[in-house]
Amino acid sequence: MNRALTILLLLIVLGGCSGLSRTKAPAPKAGPAPVVSDPGQPDRGARGNPVFYEVFGKRYYVSNSSAGYREKGVASWYGTKFHGRLTSSGEPYDMYAMTAAHKTLPLPTRVRVTNLRNQRSVIVMVNDRGPFVDNRIIDMSYAAAQQLDMTREGTAMVTVEALPYATTAAPAPAQAPQFPSMIATASAAPPATQPQMYLQVGAFGESANAQLLKQRLESDGLDNVLIKRDEGTRPAIYRVRLGPIADVSEYDQLVQRVASLDIRDVHLVTEVPQNRPGG
Repeated sequence: MNRALTILLLLIVLGGCSGLSRTKAPAPKAGPAPVVSDPGQPDRGARGNPVFYEVFGKRYYVSNSSAGYREKGVASWYGTKFHGRLTSSGEPYDMYAMTAAHKTLPLPTRVRVTNLRNQRSVIVMVNDRGPFVDNRIIDMSYAAAQQLDMTREGTAMVTVEALPYATTAAPAPAQAPQFPSMIATASAAPPATQPQMYLQVGAFGESANAQLLKQRLESDGLDNVLIKRDEGTRPAIYRVRLGPIADVSEYDQLVQRVASLDIRDVHLVTEVPQNRPGG
């Protein structure tokens, strides 16, 4: 009788385990998430790096190298829905690990992501593909998004920069910018001077062409058009920009607005207030 009862209890336990969802998120782990600190780039993976692939009818070409990659744009994050599912690199997605998804960087790639609003910065391993949403350049894991303080809003304006190909850390040059700790605390205060964000919609070698684009945008009802004369180049470059931009929502609206005018080669730029573009 006791033996039969034991077998019955064992069957009940096994039945319960088989019903657990593989994508169900575990309880939050105690303490801060681990941070990738190795400055080098790993070897190119055997999975997740086709010459190209297609999602929702759009074709994406995977880069041969991450060398020199640096881009500003909108970051999003993904969490419980994908926890435990296989990433494009073949490893399970762990929402508590410092990872990210990118559409074209080789897998895996280490990148530094900096929130342009609060200057919090993290280093993550890109091991997945995405995000396949307009105007998003990277999808952060839940842990990484927490460290950037972007989980509440869901998105953030960021700079994404691939780390150099190196196996050991090299001394930083004196003029290199100093990044905050890779583990940012909730009480970390943003710098006194915040960079302002703009949507750059054109760059011209002739001032007259920049003025024509400015007039075209203004005639369509856009009243925040600026021209930045870049004298750091010879000859000078005249950059047409919209802004400053307050948040991701305004950025998305501007991108859609200029796309309706068949202007699609746009990107996010930042300026400190002292160098605010005029025109």
